[in-house]
Amino acid sequence: MAEPVILPIAERREPRPVLGYAMVMTAATLWAVNGTVSKVILTTGLSSLRLAQVRSTGAFLLIALALAAVRPETLRLRRRELPYFILFGVGGLALVQWFYFLAIHRLEIGIALLIQYLAPVLVALWARYVLHEPVRKRIWVALALALTGLALVVEIWSGLSLNTAGVAASLGAAGSYALYILLAEQRIGERDPISLVCMGFLFASILWAVLRPWWSFPVHVVGEDVSLHGHFSSVHLPVWSLMAWMILLGTIVPFALLVASLRYISATRAGIVAMVEPVAGTIVAWAWLGESLSGVQLVGALVVLAAIFLAQSAR
Repeated sequence: MAEPVILPIAERREPRPVLGYAMVMTAATLWAVNGTVSKVILTTGLSSLRLAQVRSTGAFLLIALALAAVRPETLRLRRRELPYFILFGVGGLALVQWFYFLAIHRLEIGIALLIQYLAPVLVALWARYVLHEPVRKRIWVALALALTGLALVVEIWSGLSLNTAGVAASLGAAGSYALYILLAEQRIGERDPISLVCMGFLFASILWAVLRPWWSFPVHVVGEDVSLHGHFSSVHLPVWSLMAWMILLGTIVPFALLVASLRYISATRAGIVAMVEPVAGTIVAWAWLGESLSGVQLVGALVVLAAIFLAQSAR
């Protein structure tokens, strides 16, 4: 049988950018909430690697069960796809989660996200100088504006003593996130977003199972109650319920939305729009944990939104 003709990435997109932007912004908001949820789980003493293992494996099992029930044919994995999915699952999905959890365990969530969101710059550089795609000057201005706005949101000048390991982990998350977006864009015309994410989580789960066998998992932690801290410190929930939120609304839904958005907008634009995550994360931390929200931070949030609008206008 002849190989299918694969169109260039730009020709595989449908002209519905508003839907693409809405998908990315929803994903970024869910990730922002998930940052605080994950930080609460980490207070139980569960390691960053174990939390990444729970997130990946739980996401894979739920998606695989759903697909097996309604669209089992999408679970077929061809031999020629193996190298791609190993790189996508390990280098993209697995490492971006692990590096992120390592970072927020050592840094404030806003600072960790600010460094992680160097990823859109890496995506734009790759598109321009490796793929030789045209990247308009307005996109570069939007990237600069977005990073400036994020710096205002996290008030990076306020005498921070940054943990070296946390900074290194955030940079690792930036590289893995950029790799994830670029690889997802490459395959979005061949596979639907749900099966694409499912196969990625399969190989991420295999990696964690090898590094940390499940029989050594501290099962007792799952049944413990943990305080939600901040304004909700009097509220205690079982760890398993927070893990369920993390897997479903903090992982499956946002990752699928981001991949699906690449049908309608480019990886560079998706990366810029996703920069609302640190802004949303700061707002969540203010509403949940009682962290202050200054006028400068609000200005930074407006600058990020202006950058997103500028990127969208670069037809």
